Amino acid sequence: MTDVPKQLFIGGAWVDAADGATMPVDDPATGEILCHVADAGTKDARLAEDAAVHAQEEWARTAPRARSEILRRAYEIILDRTDDLALLMTSEMGKPLAEARGEVAYAAEFFRWFSEEAVRIDGGYGTLPDGRNRMLLMRRPVGPCLLITPWNFPLAMGTRKIGPAIAAGCTMVLKPAPQTPLSSLALAGILKESGLPDGVLNVVTTSRAGEIVEPLLRGGRIRKLSFTGSTQVGRILLAQCADTVVRTSMELGGNAPFIVFDDAGLEAAVDGAMTAKMRNMGEACTAANRFFVHRSVADEFAQRLAGRMGALVVGPGTQEGVDVGPLIDDAGRAKVEELVADAVRRGARVLVGGAAPSGPGCFYPPTVLAGVDPGSRLMETEIFGPVAAILTFDDEDEVIRAANDTPWGLVGYVFTESLDRALRVSERLEVGMVGLNTGLVSNPAAPFGGVKQSGLGREGGSVGIEEFLDYKYLAVPVR
Repeated sequence: MTDVPKQLFIGGAWVDAADGATMPVDDPATGEILCHVADAGTKDARLAEDAAVHAQEEWARTAPRARSEILRRAYEIILDRTDDLALLMTSEMGKPLAEARGEVAYAAEFFRWFSEEAVRIDGGYGTLPDGRNRMLLMRRPVGPCLLITPWNFPLAMGTRKIGPAIAAGCTMVLKPAPQTPLSSLALAGILKESGLPDGVLNVVTTSRAGEIVEPLLRGGRIRKLSFTGSTQVGRILLAQCADTVVRTSMELGGNAPFIVFDDAGLEAAVDGAMTAKMRNMGEACTAANRFFVHRSVADEFAQRLAGRMGALVVGPGTQEGVDVGPLIDDAGRAKVEELVADAVRRGARVLVGGAAPSGPGCFYPPTVLAGVDPGSRLMETEIFGPVAAILTFDDEDEVIRAANDTPWGLVGYVFTESLDRALRVSERLEVGMVGLNTGLVSNPAAPFGGVKQSGLGREGGSVGIEEFLDYKYLAVPVR
């Protein structure tokens, strides 16, 4: 952490906040302060916007191959520094080192993917129906972007947004979550080292998001917002984007159903449940939130899952052998405690876990609840913690109705050995992604995103760069 700059990154330079403000970065495993970083205010945000706007025209003219090579160099540097970046990430947000190393590889892959997409931006040429005119299509960068990233995957969410923006020829102002600014600052340093021109990426760390984001969105110079976070905040940002019709893409909350049919392979289903539930301590928008298990296999599934969850080792992510690190902060842990308590009051049985340990740190044990009442609050709230809530069902139509009975629609998981059922249920689920006999859907080569109140647009895959490009049509008469 001593090697990571603690200042703002504006116009290619590391600078203090204009008013000299700083903010603490906490270690969720101990509650102690790791360090302080610059805390940007309105003036700093405007300077970052100025730098992005100033750099936009020249950056848009940069050869696609040159943009591609910058991303490729950054990809290689990230992989070379896997251990350092993993330790940095674990220190500021808590995930175990093994999982942090996995995120470093995942994050780097977005830069490699979009380095390849940068040189494949195409257009078109055609004859219009009247036969006398030609249509010439070209793709142009949207323009300066505001990127807002969450704390749960601080490195990967940065590269997933920065990668396509660089590839498309857009400049950026990046505002990382205040809990995890260090990963984003490290990423800015890597991109500068990789040859990214000054002003293309600007990073403003801040605890005063409301003060700096709204003026940027309403000011008329930011032309694109990419946001990952809660649906509640997403609604506010959409309203702020309306005045100047800022193009938006949003990955918002989730309430993922995990459906286990009576013909599912239970070993595969439990493996999938462990991945879908326990990735990042359950602090993931893709985390399985509601477990719907066919009544005939519910008891066996619950016991197997409880056995696996109960065997996980909880502790500081930096310690060898730890499987589950702390939650991000006291508020996050308190939310999980309240949701579990509500479910228990309504009749849920605790098979394992269910009570936070004493002592420092924001720890909560892996928890399995059986016999959960459908009216429990955790059925309609994104848990964001290591809690698996199990309900039973009897027929396909019943479980699909229950799975779709939510404002969210990011991802769903389906376990069955029937091909017909797998396709039928996957088609009927109101989600943007389905994990079919797998608990992992995230991949840089696939379009990530949801429907309903889980967001707008897609990140990753061949369509990920589309969010940062506009079409321009030229009408050409031919005499």
